Amino acid sequence: VQLVESGGGLVQPGGSLRLSCEAFGFSFSNYPMSWYRQAPGKGRELVADISSGGGNTNYADSVKGRFTISRDNVKSTVYLQMNSLKPEDTAVYYCVAPSVNYWGQGTQVTVSS
Repeated sequence: VQLVESGGGLVQPGGSLRLSCEAFGFSFSNYPMSWYRQAPGKGRELVADISSGGGNTNYADSVKGRFTISRDNVKSTVYLQMNSLKPEDTAVYYCVAPSVNYWGQGTQVTVSS
């Protein structure tokens, strides 16, 4: 089983990034998926989650209206579109299959001028 994230990087405040997470080794379309993040010196925070079919999504209050989670079950990939980024969004972002506790390796997002 592997969850491989990509798309992180350095972006200026107000900018956008799209994170991708491709899944290998399990029946991706059967599982809800989540994005978590961990900022320096802080605990892990649930950012967003999406149902197995993609019809239901939930967001942390801190990202509502700015981030969008989506998935493509044909490509076994979940996405996180991040707009209007703020310095406080700086963190390592993790792709997670929460019902089976599968975690990706994380991708760094840094929002700084």
